[in-house]
Amino acid sequence: MTNFEIYSEKNTSHHNKLQFETHLEGLTDSARKLMLELRNYAKSLGCNIIEEVRPHRVVYAKTLTFRTFLDIQPANNSLVISVKSGRNKPITTQVVNTIENIEAIKKQVFEAYQNI
Repeated sequence: MTNFEIYSEKNTSHHNKLQFETHLEGLTDSARKLMLELRNYAKSLGCNIIEEVRPHRVVYAKTLTFRTFLDIQPANNSLVISVKSGRNKPITTQVVNTIENIEAIKKQVFEAYQNI
C-alpha cells in the first residue's frame, strides 16, 4: 500500500491531511503560506493529480503511472522546489521564499504538468 491517492474533495482523509500538516509545523508564516499556495495550485491542475507526502518533502505526480513533475521540500523560511518537465529533461531546482517567486514558478509547474 502506498501514500499515493488521487485528489478529490471527498478523498481527503484526516490521516493524510495530518501528514501534510506536519510539513507546515516548522515553517515561518510566510513559508507556510507559500507551501499552501503551491499545494493548492498543483492540485488545481487536473483531476489526475496525485499527492504523496514523504518524510522530508511533498511530491506531485500525474496519473497512476507516477509521473512526478513537482517536488516541494520545506526548509524553515523557504521552499526548495524541483520541477521535472519531461522524462529526458533535467530537473530544475529553485529556492523560493516570496509570493512573487511562487507566481513565477507556477508557469514552470504548469508546463511540466502538461509535458510529463
